[in-house]
Amino acid sequence: MGLNLDEKKVVVAEVSAKMASAQTVVLAEYSGLPVAHLTRLRAQARASGVYLRVLKNTLVRRAVQGTLFASLAEQMTGPLIYSVSEDPVAAAKVLNDFAKTNDKLILRGGSFAGELLDKAGVQALASIPSRNELLAQLLGVMQAPVTGFACALSALAKQREEAVS
Repeated sequence: MGLNLDEKKVVVAEVSAKMASAQTVVLAEYSGLPVAHLTRLRAQARASGVYLRVLKNTLVRRAVQGTLFASLAEQMTGPLIYSVSEDPVAAAKVLNDFAKTNDKLILRGGSFAGELLDKAGVQALASIPSRNELLAQLLGVMQAPVTGFACALSALAKQREEAVS
């Protein structure tokens, strides 16, 4: 049974709110994808903080009007699953990683900060390390000089102890 007008308005409002705070939206075809796989994809998305839904294209077109993602309306045809995230790479990473192991999920395109992306663009965006990975790398770089200095002091102390005894 279809949605009535009030239910459609609620869906459009919910999607509009998500789009207003999003940096990235990725679209993928999911036809032929078994329910168990779709459930696993949703769990992965939830764990990554990604809003993932199968929606009517006409409702999403209304929701993106007047947003950075309005240019995506042309790509909204056929059975699509929408991945929306505030993290610049999370939406692309979740769908791209899942598409690598499941040929029934086909990346169609997306948008990052108002720029349209094709399939290759989504894959390139997904290859960028996440914010947490970049922070971990930065921390490692910042700790390296301190660790080196501590090792040098330790070696110097050992040399003095050997020279004294």
